[in-house]
Amino acid sequence: MSMQRLGLMTSEEYATTLAVALRLELQYHEFHYHQQVAICPPRIMETFTPVHIVAISFVESAVTFYVFPNLLPALSLGGLFLFYSAINWGIKAAQKLIVYPYFQSPLRHLPQPLCGFYPILGHGLLMFKTPPGGEILNIMKTTANDGMIYFRGIFHEDRLILTGPAALADVLVHKSYDFEKPGWVRQFLVRFLGNGLLTSEGDEHKHQRKQIMPAFNFRHIKELYPVLWSKSIEFCDVLKRELLEKPDKVLELNHFSTQVTMDIIGLAGLGRDIGSLRNSDDLLIETYEEILEPTAEKGLYFILHLVFPAWFIKAMPWKLNERVRITTSELKRICTEFVRDKKARMKTESQHQVDILSIMMRSNTFSDEGLVDQLLTFLAAGHETTSAALTWTGYLLSSNPAIQRKLRAEVHESIPSPSALSSNPDIASVLEALPYLNAVCNETLRLYPTIPASSRCAIRDTTIDSQFIPKGTMVLVTPWAINRNPKLWGPDAEVFKPERWIDPESGRANNVGGADSNYSFLTFLHGPRSCIGEKFARAEMRALVAAFCGSFEMEMADPNEIVRPGGTITSKPINGMKLRLKPVEWGS
Repeated sequence: MSMQRLGLMTSEEYATTLAVALRLELQYHEFHYHQQVAICPPRIMETFTPVHIVAISFVESAVTFYVFPNLLPALSLGGLFLFYSAINWGIKAAQKLIVYPYFQSPLRHLPQPLCGFYPILGHGLLMFKTPPGGEILNIMKTTANDGMIYFRGIFHEDRLILTGPAALADVLVHKSYDFEKPGWVRQFLVRFLGNGLLTSEGDEHKHQRKQIMPAFNFRHIKELYPVLWSKSIEFCDVLKRELLEKPDKVLELNHFSTQVTMDIIGLAGLGRDIGSLRNSDDLLIETYEEILEPTAEKGLYFILHLVFPAWFIKAMPWKLNERVRITTSELKRICTEFVRDKKARMKTESQHQVDILSIMMRSNTFSDEGLVDQLLTFLAAGHETTSAALTWTGYLLSSNPAIQRKLRAEVHESIPSPSALSSNPDIASVLEALPYLNAVCNETLRLYPTIPASSRCAIRDTTIDSQFIPKGTMVLVTPWAINRNPKLWGPDAEVFKPERWIDPESGRANNVGGADSNYSFLTFLHGPRSCIGEKFARAEMRALVAAFCGSFEMEMADPNEIVRPGGTITSKPINGMKLRLKPVEWGS
């Protein structure tokens, strides 16, 4: 029997065969390379999934064992499989961690942060520091750039920080549907918000936004001002009653701001008064406060969803998993009851009801489950955004007594009494005409955007400000950093300065705060994915801040306290906001 039939080769034959095998392997990779380079820059081995690598390793080990048994005679078939698996995974790891990010990425020539990099982890750890977006701001300050900064995330994945108006305009407006929320973020949010407007993408998002938009038109917001003012006065009355039981006159503001904003979104979203202010043990408030409380454990829970699949985290023996299941189930049950009750009431209500739920029901485009999902979204987003903004306003006014006094003087001068404004048929015009009130609200929203950081993932090959962006690239849009960037706002960018929103010549409010571009202010984002409730939130905040500052003198309960922003999705003070309040006579 010949040596060839036994699978035995001379050294010359072995070398020839190995050369042929290597040539075939290179041709195979080159084929995939040219297939992919037609649509994006070369990412050899990126097309190989774990299944591909297992299959290739199996073929290689089988060929070696049965065709070339003398090549690695000491290894069994299983050993060969492990050997080739290690090589192939090593090649893929090298391609992912070194070859592509350092030699092939079309973004590698962009400016990069000078510090904070760790092998494999990249600059990923910087993203987990508090406040969310704070480290991004430091990168913007220390990295010279023309609108984009490139950095490497965990496993050296391509990441972009947008810093300039042109780049932001492309992602948020001109090419907004080329970018979507990352899958893991959507999956995480769906558990709490359902498949509503905030978590939908593409054509589904366009459809939902079109159906809901009428509830937020300018005329409807004007009609809501009496409700906003009435609830704002009720909020202040509740605070006064609570102070009677507090010898130290200290209250935790965030809890009460959550109650009043929940009542307001209940009226605007459901056409019903939830009555949270009248019920200090309201189940809905307790549930949302538990979900949104900014704790380290919840922060870790959110971060782990970036690294591990949801099913793995759910399987962990973690008490928080059970609390999340209970709270999300409770929220869905409450919203289902709200929808059922609204359907029953609509049979006798006027067809001119303009709350969000009525408009969605009359459109006949949402199933009952879809209505529940939208309600979950608007109850959460609608109350939490303004609640956080009101809390931060209390902090900033308490920390800046001169600004507080100036605002109170303007409110008292323009509004003789709360009841006088209540009887005014045009409450909107009165509040919208107060320049310092609007300046304080704008400056608070600038310094403390409710959602400090957001991410988008390119779902197709595209460009940002003429820079080619491969499909799968993660892009960071960080309102916290953009709103405080000295390059956009000047050297006093992180100073609470309401005057920047007032025209020094006319004394009237302006809409840009002295910045050169409206993309310098990202609290509500811009474009098709901008906050649909921006006008509503601004109106709500005007009413609440005017009533609050007009009714109380405020100071920090502990003047030496270092207030730290925290939270996973939204930005809230980690230890709450304890203020010492002193009721004042209106007009005094």
